[in-house]
Amino acid sequence: MKYIPQAAPFVMIDELLATDETQTTCRFTIRPDNIFIDENNCFAAAGLVENMAQTAAAGTGFKAVHEHTAPPVGFIGQIKNLTISKLPAVGDTIETTITNQNQVMHVFMVLAEVRLNQAIIAQAEYKIFLQQ
Repeated sequence: MKYIPQAAPFVMIDELLATDETQTTCRFTIRPDNIFIDENNCFAAAGLVENMAQTAAAGTGFKAVHEHTAPPVGFIGQIKNLTISKLPAVGDTIETTITNQNQVMHVFMVLAEVRLNQAIIAQAEYKIFLQQ
């Protein structure tokens, strides 16, 4: 994935589906060799948290590439209201959408939602700082 700084085996998105000024959506299929597979053959909570963060980074990276600039480095400043109702299993494909809620200078507040078969299985609010 050329829009994020992570490299294998730490890439938690497969495809950027859509991005605009307010939302970014990515797709990811859970594979058996993923580093976040737990003892129950499920994608662990830490993997979902990283998937949400990488979806946000993919939207920022896409915009930077198309503006012919280097993607900014981002840092998670806060994660709050994390809820996970189900862990996806090996073979499942999830879609994650990041919605920008607010921006103050180089700080973005976003809502992340992870869907499996159209049902929300995880969500969180992120505060992301972009280094200029």
